[in-house]
Amino acid sequence: MKLPRGIGRKVTRNLQSGGQLRPVDLARGHGLSTQAVRNYEAAGILPGAERTAHGYRTYTPSHAQALRAFLALVPGHGHRTATLIMQAISRGTTEDAFRLIDESHAQLLDDRRTLQAVEAALRDLSPVPRERGDTLVGPLARRLGIRPATLRKWERAGLVQPRRDPQTGYRVYSAADVRDTQLVHQLRRGGYRLEQIGPLIAQVHSAGGVAPLESTLHDWHARLSARSRAMLTGAAALDAYLGCRPDPAR
Repeated sequence: MKLPRGIGRKVTRNLQSGGQLRPVDLARGHGLSTQAVRNYEAAGILPGAERTAHGYRTYTPSHAQALRAFLALVPGHGHRTATLIMQAISRGTTEDAFRLIDESHAQLLDDRRTLQAVEAALRDLSPVPRERGDTLVGPLARRLGIRPATLRKWERAGLVQPRRDPQTGYRVYSAADVRDTQLVHQLRRGGYRLEQIGPLIAQVHSAGGVAPLESTLHDWHARLSARSRAMLTGAAALDAYLGCRPDPAR
């Protein structure tokens, strides 16, 4: 964001000189409103501001670093977690902030493993050729190495919808149904929960097969990479803030 003429230079001069900043200086220096800055202070994202004899807030370079750190943390950790991290630092419980950061990284790693499981599941699919005909519960369960009850559980969860033979009432799995059960089976082996599998199955159906999902997987990779990079940026800004605090070890 391009700042109004003179504002950026004024903020920089004040920061370099260790001088004080008015709320409007801090706000404009980061492309925010003064109300947003006040809200961040009230929420504990920023340390409490000193007051002048007339009751006006004054901020310091440390406040500017805190605001910069918070804004840098949001893209990688999300607004809620970034808020909790800054609140922990403001109240002097830095270990809590580090734990929150570690949990975000663990979640990102889990998301990467989930993506790998999805890719492996799609890669390993081998649908039954249509000329081989439909498949009943028993043979399909044996083929997958699972119990028939598991197939019925997946059906109750809405993940597969085999038709019923009008004469016998038996469940009959078409080639597309077999493909879906293979996908569910692979995802379950990859650690996916049933409630997580449903949206992917729906996407396979809407795309008409697994091949069109390549662009979706590519976008998923890109989002995870962007999140990783954002976490690095946030870590650098947070480290700079911790380094300028009166007691960085806190």
